[in-house]
Amino acid sequence: MSTLTTERVLNALKVVIDPDLNRNIVELDFVNAERVRIEGDVVYATVVLTTPACPVKEQLQQQCVAQIEALEGVARAEVTMSANTATARPSQDQKEKRLSSVRNVIAVGSGKGGVGKSTVATNIAYALAQTGARVGILDADIYGPSLPILLGLRGETPALNDNQKITPLEKHGLKVISMGFLLKDTDAVVWRGPMLGKALQQFIEDVDWGELDYLVIDLPPGTGDVQLSLAQLLELDGALLVTTPQDVAFADVRRALRMFQMMKVPLLGIIENMSYFLCPDNQKRYYIFGEGRTAKHAEEASIPFLGQLPLEPALGPAADRGELLAVSDPNSEQSQRFSEIAGKVASELSKRHMANEQKDNLKGFFKIRSN
Repeated sequence: MSTLTTERVLNALKVVIDPDLNRNIVELDFVNAERVRIEGDVVYATVVLTTPACPVKEQLQQQCVAQIEALEGVARAEVTMSANTATARPSQDQKEKRLSSVRNVIAVGSGKGGVGKSTVATNIAYALAQTGARVGILDADIYGPSLPILLGLRGETPALNDNQKITPLEKHGLKVISMGFLLKDTDAVVWRGPMLGKALQQFIEDVDWGELDYLVIDLPPGTGDVQLSLAQLLELDGALLVTTPQDVAFADVRRALRMFQMMKVPLLGIIENMSYFLCPDNQKRYYIFGEGRTAKHAEEASIPFLGQLPLEPALGPAADRGELLAVSDPNSEQSQRFSEIAGKVASELSKRHMANEQKDNLKGFFKIRSN
């Protein structure tokens, strides 16, 4: 009878492959000798992923349990899934010193207004938070802030803490800041570009965001001053673009796409909103605005297509009440799609960080060899 050892457990786990990174979880150091404990015929293991929003987390857990319990001498395996969110921070660069306690900054933009960008940004942030991630959302639409309404925080005002920093409001596990908290409903922001940039800088530097895995920034539509100011202030880890099925909407997305490319911001993917109506009577999909070609356009632009979101009649009334549909109806078609998209976003970020880490390691290797 073979002696049950940590080495045998780790060898067994080498067949468990992360499908996004295409490497086994031992090689990736998701599990190691320090994270394996053997008590008699019971094995306890902890797997630390690169994000709590990993879309294959349960699949990996099941595979780990099966591999360990297949070992001779094991009666039971208990595998705990944890996460240490991957990040490219901190850096000595001044941009990345800002928000140095935030592991990933994601901008959500669109080429034009009226495509549901703020709703998408808010629900993706909530879906990430539901996985156990620490998430904040910054409403960078200074002229038309909508997060106070969407999150039922209208009339609320953030306070200053002992360090004279603004404390974000919190709702549904999200830390939230918005110009809407500082204005009356009837107030209008009539500012030129430099003032917009200054307001955005204060939301970044003067807000006590604390430790976050993800900060989602809801951008104003188009390609204007706020987007340019953001590029000057921060190193963004990635951007999402929201469109609707019509080709005229994607024409504007192309401009936003080009803007992010000029700003050297990685594109995490494109989301098609208001894609179809799922009839509750017959479960058929009806393409009210025509069947979109966003997936084809995204492929031509070499950008991931993250999925379609349906038209949901309950969404508008819920937003007016300050409720997220994912909270009031987590089993709805749209809520499920948001969870899937959030998982894809987290996975795409992890892959990019891992690829960058490998590049840095190679650079270091060749530098040593050259010396």
